[in-house]
Amino acid sequence: MSKSLIDSFGRKIEYVRLSVTDKCDLRCFYCLPKKFNDFEEPEHWLSYDEIVRVIGVFSDFGVKRVRITGGEPLVRKNLPELVSSLNRISGVEDLSLSTNAVKLAKHADALKQAGISRLNVSLDSLDPERFKSITGGKLEKVLDGLRAASKSGFSPIKINMVVMKGVNDDEVVDMVNFCIEHDFTLRFIETMPVGDTGRAAANHYISLDVIKRRLEKQFDLVPGVMPGGGPARYMRVVGTDLRIGFITPISRHFCESCNRVRLAVDGTLYLCLGQDDKVELRPLLRKGISDDELRDVILNAIARKPERHHFNDKPGQVVRFMSMTGG
Repeated sequence: MSKSLIDSFGRKIEYVRLSVTDKCDLRCFYCLPKKFNDFEEPEHWLSYDEIVRVIGVFSDFGVKRVRITGGEPLVRKNLPELVSSLNRISGVEDLSLSTNAVKLAKHADALKQAGISRLNVSLDSLDPERFKSITGGKLEKVLDGLRAASKSGFSPIKINMVVMKGVNDDEVVDMVNFCIEHDFTLRFIETMPVGDTGRAAANHYISLDVIKRRLEKQFDLVPGVMPGGGPARYMRVVGTDLRIGFITPISRHFCESCNRVRLAVDGTLYLCLGQDDKVELRPLLRKGISDDELRDVILNAIARKPERHHFNDKPGQVVRFMSMTGG
């Protein structure tokens, strides 16, 4: 098919963020409550065959990029099998993975061989005790995963740091130097009021404009570019290969260039991270919907994609946790 997915605001949708689980083996305080256990029942998860079918239809519409997310995607069994199947879909040119890297040391080689080309790794602190206070986990496991990913040949490896005032904003220079040393790309992210935990973390919100000015006192920054379909605005550190991305959903939203939708583990197609617009695909798939009918459902869904989020003026609007949406 040659027909593209164009929403009512003229934006071309060519990027699907695909959640394979809402479970996670960490408890980042801005994402999941420590004792939260109300995860989606496994029988409600899309099967790998169902996922491949849906992504195949999206690829018919010109979707080129698929990012596998969670929760933590590496807690789902046999993930390289799904990666291999997705990698065989004609038209999917960019297959990437977001992970906390806790289990990455075990799976890096298999994921690389299956077809993952790029990794995003969440890392909010380089201090073991602070990392544990933010995530409940062990920093050394993440560092082991990063070492394994580098050894397996992943490039680029992007480090995602959610910057929080009074929590970890004093580490931004250290994180820049860490990424220079290890040849990683670095992306800073503003906190977002998604779910009760996200709204609580918003008390630690700091504009990345402040962070950028702080870095400019230490480093010579010039505009830079990076491949991929995400929303980061990049700067390059002069004299190095480091690109630093700034993801600013609050201080400088990027809704006018949004090119993505999110497919949750239960088959819910979310049309905007900051809105409740959605379409339930799982019941349709399990009732035997045809591919032509599925294409029509997706076309109608994209026509309903909202113009923008309202994190600033309606911070309490989205009650689901980030892990439910798919990153």
